[in-house]
Amino acid sequence: MSFRKSLILVVDDDPQITSFLKRYLEKQEFRVACAPDWREMENVLANENVDLCILDIGLPGKSGLEITRDLRSKSSIPILVLSGRDEAFDRVVGLEFGADDYMVKPYEPRELLARIRTILRRCSTDVVEQADAGVAYKFGEWVVNLSERSLTNANTQQSCEITTTEFEILHTFLAHPGQVFSRNQLLDVARGRESFSGDRSVDVHIVRLRKKLETGGSNIKVYIKTIHGVGYSFVVPVQKTKT
Repeated sequence: MSFRKSLILVVDDDPQITSFLKRYLEKQEFRVACAPDWREMENVLANENVDLCILDIGLPGKSGLEITRDLRSKSSIPILVLSGRDEAFDRVVGLEFGADDYMVKPYEPRELLARIRTILRRCSTDVVEQADAGVAYKFGEWVVNLSERSLTNANTQQSCEITTTEFEILHTFLAHPGQVFSRNQLLDVARGRESFSGDRSVDVHIVRLRKKLETGGSNIKVYIKTIHGVGYSFVVPVQKTKT
């Protein structure tokens, strides 16, 4: 049986960057497609099964942040945003719009590679542990199916779009309800072991998760509790069932 190499789509209008990333990532056994703008990006997405999108913020015509928001509204494809500015605002907005990770240029290629591998490892259904095969978590009016990596409202049967990072954080909470996790512990879940002390991007993911979970119409208004000075804890009873 042949092994399918993951396809990475690099969206950047700088040909030197796309050329370098294509050569570098292909040496790491990835397939790589490149696009200079959102129009060509959509053409690639329509014709190829892309596994991850590396997206520059400063694109002509339509910014990377706008593309992230629009893409996330219709797809769960993992998105790694690149920016030439080390601005907290850009980082927060990028994550709020649905990016799975965010890196600032210039970056160390090995770190970029580590981030890519971590995201792909998280989102691949092939790496779901056998113990979790066919398992679903129920809490409030929500159901999380681990095999499908889905979040569904049990009352309306409507699915909720959730990024791979949000899914892994939520999965961690559901597997250990009531346990307090520090920000760095949650970052380790989100990025493998690539997190570093002081990164508050996990707060953005928590805010996004809260907004999604609190739209179900339940009387329960607090799912994830902030433990000041420590981190976060999932405070709603969780039922683990077989699907």
